[in-house]
Amino acid sequence: MAKKTSIEIYSEVLQELKSEDRKPVYFFYGEEEFFLDKLQEVVEGLIPDDQKDFNFDLLYGRDVTPEKVLSIIRSYPMMAEQRVVILRDFKELSGYGVQAEGYQGEINDLIPYLEQPNPTTLFVCIDSKKPSGRSKIGKAFKKHSGFYEFEEVPDYRLPDWIMSWAKKHHNKKIEPPAAQMLSQYVGNSLQLLSTEIDKVCTFVDTSDTITESEIKKIIGLYREYSVFELKDAVFDRNLEEALFIAEQMLQHSKANTGEIIRSVGFFYNVFSNIWQIRRLAGQGNSKKQVQNTLGINNNWYFNKLWKDASAFQLADMPRIFEALLDADRASKGFTKMDPSTILLLMIKRIIG
Repeated sequence: MAKKTSIEIYSEVLQELKSEDRKPVYFFYGEEEFFLDKLQEVVEGLIPDDQKDFNFDLLYGRDVTPEKVLSIIRSYPMMAEQRVVILRDFKELSGYGVQAEGYQGEINDLIPYLEQPNPTTLFVCIDSKKPSGRSKIGKAFKKHSGFYEFEEVPDYRLPDWIMSWAKKHHNKKIEPPAAQMLSQYVGNSLQLLSTEIDKVCTFVDTSDTITESEIKKIIGLYREYSVFELKDAVFDRNLEEALFIAEQMLQHSKANTGEIIRSVGFFYNVFSNIWQIRRLAGQGNSKKQVQNTLGINNNWYFNKLWKDASAFQLADMPRIFEALLDADRASKGFTKMDPSTILLLMIKRIIG
């Protein structure tokens, strides 16, 4: 069974927060800030605007002490059934660093509250990292709160998420090829992807379906050659065609360095997907088992990934990732090579 990604965890937590089974304390953490921010919006929305002045507090760890936090979360709501307290950047709370070194710090004063929380307060802590699992406060949060991690979403899950997000928030259907194009061009930043989805769905207001051509128009890919044509040439092992396309891309680019950085990021996402598939297939998994393990629901998109993966072997991956790493470093000033040479050398090394 595939491990739950932040996509599934977010949906479950969202449902829980809006239900009567909501816990009095939560700790949300992880690298995927998009979901952390969205959950904060949801929690804030649990208190009506006309009740927020007296029953809602947004705190930041660097600005408050554990004593101040305790005084707020122990308070009862005023002319309402519940109060909401959000504490962002929990690990910047004064006293945390002292406790982390093994001393009894003020941060542990929160532990009795976690064991017996105020039933009329919803207390939500948010941070990019979780408290140390060996610390008393870390153990207490894990035992007595809704404790959820939001890791970055794997690249191969992005098209499914794009299609689902567009349908839920804009009632638009993004076709699988269009979703794949958007994910490969923008990358795995859900914040940027959601912005592009908003843009696409706003401009395509006369149709319920969004196609590849519309994605190209709106994200500025309407030129004769782009990274997608370059990928096709690379996968066909057509070195001459690939080098020609690369040259055309650079000639029509406003900033060659930026073009290379985007291209490296694009190919990194592509080959990360291929590595996952080749690795799982190499373990003896069937095509269907690989799809289930990766949690990719859309058959069209998975078949496309499977076809891409058939063009390379698992043994090719170290060489390819090394080429991408070298190109990334070179584009950021760690070499005297000009942009054209950097991109062309990367392509030659990938094709082998």
